[in-house]
Amino acid sequence: MESAPDQCFSIQSLGGGGLATPQFHFPTGRGVASFPSVMKRPFRFLSLWLVLPLLVTLLLPSAAAAPAPADNSQAKFVADASPGIRAAQTLSEVTGIAISPLLGVGGIGAIKYLRASEAERAHLSWYAQPWFWVPALLIVGLCLLKDSAGTVLPTSLKKPLDVLELFENKISALVATGAIVPLVMEVFQAARPEAALHAPGFSTMSFAAVDVSWMGNLLLVPLALLAYGVVWVVSHSVNVLILISPFSTVDALLKSFRAALLASVVGMHWINDYAGAIWAGIIVLLCLPLAGWALRLAVFGHLFAWDLLTLRRKRFTPETSAPAGQGGQWAFSARDWKVLPARTYGRVARNAAGELVFHYRPLLVLPPKVATLPAGRYAIGRGMFHPELLRLEGESESGCLNFPPRYKGHEEALARICGATEVRDVGLLAAWSWIKRAFGFGAVAA
Repeated sequence: MESAPDQCFSIQSLGGGGLATPQFHFPTGRGVASFPSVMKRPFRFLSLWLVLPLLVTLLLPSAAAAPAPADNSQAKFVADASPGIRAAQTLSEVTGIAISPLLGVGGIGAIKYLRASEAERAHLSWYAQPWFWVPALLIVGLCLLKDSAGTVLPTSLKKPLDVLELFENKISALVATGAIVPLVMEVFQAARPEAALHAPGFSTMSFAAVDVSWMGNLLLVPLALLAYGVVWVVSHSVNVLILISPFSTVDALLKSFRAALLASVVGMHWINDYAGAIWAGIIVLLCLPLAGWALRLAVFGHLFAWDLLTLRRKRFTPETSAPAGQGGQWAFSARDWKVLPARTYGRVARNAAGELVFHYRPLLVLPPKVATLPAGRYAIGRGMFHPELLRLEGESESGCLNFPPRYKGHEEALARICGATEVRDVGLLAAWSWIKRAFGFGAVAA
C-alpha cells in the first residue's frame, strides 16, 4: 500500500478499542523479556525523578532536622519574606537551576552560605554547605575553560569533552533535583506555628497555631518539579545539539544563548522579585510546547553518546532468530512525518504479513502504538557512525530510521532482518568511498 509522499508510516494504537497489546519477546542480559515490560522501563526513570529529591532531602543534613538557632533570625525571616515574596524568589531560583543545574545550585548555595551568620551556617541545607558548592563551582569553572578554548581545540579533542559534559549535565540535574524540595518548602516556612510564634504580636494571642504549611508544600513541590523538568530538558537540548554539531562557532553561539538566558533570569530577579517571577514563568510557558521535541532529542543524544563512549558495538549482536512479529531492533525515526515526530524511539520488526512495523510509546510512557512502513524497496545505509534504513524510490532515497551506533558493523544482519535489498554507503562514508574510487583506490562498480 503506497502512502502519501510526506507520510512514511500509518499509526495504529494498541492501548484501546478492544485490541490486545502484542507480546513481543526478545533477549536481554538476564533472559527473555516481553516488549511491554521493556518499554515500561521509562517509568523507572520517572520514579527516580520523583523519589530522589525526597531521599536527598531526608538523608542529607538540612535546617529542618537541626535545632533552631538561638537568635531571632526566624522572626526576621517572617518579617522580611512573606510566602508571596518567597514564592516569587523560588520560581526564579528553580528556573535558573533548570537552565544550568550545577551552576544554579552551587551559586544559590554559596550565596546562602555567605549571607548566613556563623550560628546559622550549621543549619543550612546540604546544597548551601561548602563541601558541595565549592566542588560544584570548580566543575563549572572547568566547563567554562573548555568552552573558552573550544574554538581553538581540535574536534577530535573537543567532542570527547562534549560527551563528558553531556553526562555531567544529566548527573547534575538529578543532584540538583534534590535541592528543589527544600527550596520550595521554604516558601511556607513563615506559615509554620513555630515560625509564626516569633512574629511580632503573635505571642500575645491566646489561641493555638495550626500548621498548614504541608498543604502548600503538597501543591507547590510537584508543580516546581514539573517546571524544573520542562525547562531542564529544553536547556539540555543545547548539550545534545553541541555534540552533533560539527562547527565550533555554532557550539559557542548555543552556549552563549543559554548563558544569556540564565543571566536574564538572574538580572530580573535582582531588579525585582515579582518581575523575576514573571520572566521565569514566561520561560516555563515557552518551554512547555518544546518539551516533547527536547525529550526525544535528549534520549537520542544520550543513547548515541553512550554507545560511542562505551564502544557498545563491540559487545552487541542483533537478534536475528526471533519469529516474525516478535522482537525488533531499536531505532529512531529519521524524519518528521505527520504522524510520527522525528527521533521517536522504538523498535522496528517485520510482522506476520512481512510488513515493516515500528513499535513505540509517545513521550516514552504513553500507551504503545504501531507505525506501519509503506511497502516498497528498502536499503541499509552504512554511515560513518551509525546505520540507517533507507526507502528507495527510483534513483532517489529517503531516510526512514536511524539505528544507534551499537549497530555499526552489523549492516548485513540488519539488511536480512529488515528485508533490505542492498547495503550502501551514505553520508561522509559515501563521500570518502567516492574519493577513493576517483583516485583509483577503491573497487569500481561493474
